[in-house]
Amino acid sequence: MHPDISLTVVFQLAFSSLLGGLIGLERELHRKPAGLRTNLFICVGSTLFTILSGELASGLGGDHTRIAAQIIPGIGFIGAGMILRDRGSVIGLTSAATIFVNASIGMAVGAYMYWTAAYTTLMMLGALSLLGMMEARLIRSQMTIFRVTAADPQRAMNDANAALTELKVTMQRFELFHVGAEYVLEFEADVTYSQRQNILEKLSSAGTRCDVVIHTLAAE
Repeated sequence: MHPDISLTVVFQLAFSSLLGGLIGLERELHRKPAGLRTNLFICVGSTLFTILSGELASGLGGDHTRIAAQIIPGIGFIGAGMILRDRGSVIGLTSAATIFVNASIGMAVGAYMYWTAAYTTLMMLGALSLLGMMEARLIRSQMTIFRVTAADPQRAMNDANAALTELKVTMQRFELFHVGAEYVLEFEADVTYSQRQNILEKLSSAGTRCDVVIHTLAAE
């Protein structure tokens, strides 16, 4: 067996909990389904199973990769539970992929590949934070609720249709409410960040008050 295995195992578990915790903290701050504890447990569990795979094989005989090889289908089962269908689109793929890579980081720590695990963690944090911000602003569309307030309901509808038509965006659902002396038009549209800002600017320039609410269903 590996010399001073007790101290080594303590270090490996502590190191994997640190790396998994950093990824989980990023997910927790963005209010994603798999947060701090989930990612920490997955990373630590993968590390421990990798250690056990080698130690049990050394002490009792057998294939050194037998237990570690079962981590991948096990993580795949957890990741599959993160993927959902909503309104014709698939959500949760990023969370499932994060869990998959996080398990590989834990396995790398269990295999004494500390620099590889640390570098992969930094890559993950960069991709989740920086690339996520760029994707949200430039590429990814998100179901958004627009609430337009105006004294004239026909004007509110005309202003909203004009703004959406110019950007070639389809209004997917709308409701009209009478609140006091004003009318509130609430409608949904699948828009990118830039499209959302353009719609707000167009409605504001038309003299209409408009607020937005971003759907929280797009969990990644």
